[in-house]
Amino acid sequence: MQTAIIIDDEAKGRLALKEKIKNYCSGIQVVAEAASGKEGILAIEQHHPQIIFLDIEMPGMSGFEMLNNLADKNFHIIFTTAYDQYAIKAIKYAAFDYLLKPVDIEELREAIAKINYLENNQTKKQVELLQQNIHHPKKLLNKLAIPTLEGLFFYDIKDITYLEAISNYTNIYFSDKTKIIASKTLKEFEELLPEDIFFRLHHSYIVNLNFIKRYIKGDGGQVELQTGTFIDVSRRKKEEFLKVIGF
Repeated sequence: MQTAIIIDDEAKGRLALKEKIKNYCSGIQVVAEAASGKEGILAIEQHHPQIIFLDIEMPGMSGFEMLNNLADKNFHIIFTTAYDQYAIKAIKYAAFDYLLKPVDIEELREAIAKINYLENNQTKKQVELLQQNIHHPKKLLNKLAIPTLEGLFFYDIKDITYLEAISNYTNIYFSDKTKIIASKTLKEFEELLPEDIFFRLHHSYIVNLNFIKRYIKGDGGQVELQTGTFIDVSRRKKEEFLKVIGF
């Protein structure tokens, strides 16, 4: 049985989430609730939960500020929010799960299921990455936590040269010619990575535009990257791609 705490300033929201966990998520026991960031800190220090469901927007102390005031972060975090697209983007960059209110039962179960293969000793580093990104809302999010079967790895997106779809996984290649296998689909990365830097030029490939060395004409054509890799451009994407690179 995994223990959990719900931290949310809205009583109705806490009650609704608690009931959904009770009725649809066997193996999770809610041991405490908190109506503010300060109460949340006390509850975490008292109960040492394995999971916290944390509201982002709370009066007095936001969910992000609460995390910043915790010395130890030996738990998994699932954020809950009703809005704030930038915050959601930053959460995704740090590889946290989030639930939009009102919480969908299937999304709740999926978020909890992911916890079973994540190590909570990564939480501190994830929170550090989240804080870096959330404190610079006008800057490009440039740090990314990438989940793999071996755990989370943290990279600068500027070092990614291209991504390759491998079924439900993605090969990610870096400027030093190393690669990792990420446990996310290429579509998930397409939605996450900034479109002014990354372009999906083929159903199987996304490239970092900054690493394109030349375009080779053809039916769809090809690009050569600075690392010496050649990647096909699909006919469907050719016109859009040529506009993007100003060809």
